[in-house]
Amino acid sequence: MNSTNDKIKGNANTAVGSVKSAIGNLTGSKKLRAEAEVQTIKGKAQKASGAAKEALKKAGDKMRHMAD
Repeated sequence: MNSTNDKIKGNANTAVGSVKSAIGNLTGSKKLRAEAEVQTIKGKAQKASGAAKEALKKAGDKMRHMAD
């Protein structure tokens, strides 16, 4: 997966996690709140992965440019 896809999927998972959390809070569902927490953490991890991939790519591009 590339950095943009990671960031998009991360944002989607974070958003779905937020919605699940709100519904879980309204309904008092501990299960839904737990699922929301897991999905939100997954989203944050995906966004971090995307950011790391982008940083590594930029660093590699800079090093290649310096070698030229």
